[in-house]
Amino acid sequence: MSSSEPLDAALPEYRAGFACVVGRPNAGKSTLTNALVGQKVAITSGRPQTTRHALRGIVHRDHAQLVLVDTPGLHRPRTLLGERLNDLVADTLAEVDLIVFCLPADQPVGPGDRYIAAQLADAPTSVVAVVTKTDTLGKAALAEHLLAVDALGDWAEIVPVSAVAGEQIELLTDVLFSYLPPSPPLYPEGELTDEPQSVMVAELVREAALDGVRQELPHSLAVVVEEIVERDQRRDDGRRMLDVRVNLFVERDSQKAIVIGTKGARLRDVGTRARRGIEALLGTAVYLDLHVKVAKDWQRDPKQLQRLGF
Repeated sequence: MSSSEPLDAALPEYRAGFACVVGRPNAGKSTLTNALVGQKVAITSGRPQTTRHALRGIVHRDHAQLVLVDTPGLHRPRTLLGERLNDLVADTLAEVDLIVFCLPADQPVGPGDRYIAAQLADAPTSVVAVVTKTDTLGKAALAEHLLAVDALGDWAEIVPVSAVAGEQIELLTDVLFSYLPPSPPLYPEGELTDEPQSVMVAELVREAALDGVRQELPHSLAVVVEEIVERDQRRDDGRRMLDVRVNLFVERDSQKAIVIGTKGARLRDVGTRARRGIEALLGTAVYLDLHVKVAKDWQRDPKQLQRLGF
């Protein structure tokens, strides 16, 4: 792997660039992205393959700006959706200034990590290996894990962090900034993501729907925002009111029953939790209208994949 030298941090010029965050499913990529940005821009879940597209989070400092591209977990694909998610990651890797390779400390280095390391072996940019979830290991076990990560490839740096505990996040930020090229800012100050509102709304609904469900559902759930419309009349407290209509697509009737729950109880709970996040995102009151539909085997159907935005 070719690896450029980091720029001297003492140099006065402004730096800006893109870093792609990669790793196997459930390696802590989205949690790390949120911690670096300082605010939630990517949904997180204990289920693998939560991230479905390349989502950008922007880290601002006085001297630099880092645009993090949080990608779906790289894996050996079993469906057409899996192939397209891997293609998305490959396309993103070819367009960034730096690669951040996440390896979770709570799991030993395994075939998935070795598969990704092989994909990164000829990367044209520097690769910083980030050992995530370090709060789950003691010092001795962590040291052993870091040695295993070191043996996996030729990394520009290896940085252990805990996004949940906030440990070494600032150190990692400084390390990542040091590999960026001189450049003017790429986004206005204070902007934390360039995702359209509809995409962020769909992600918040999907996060709420994935919470506490069976293993099979994350791969089979797609969320599409049909419309976001402002009502003509304001609420009694003077706040604007938005009607947000969202469709949740699953592949089988049995999965539809899981999402809806007994007498609709689970779907109501999903709506309540998603609405809180959507109202915080949009800064206004929201009436959230959720509908669950079956799109049989959509992960393997090119036409349905296109219709659902993949």
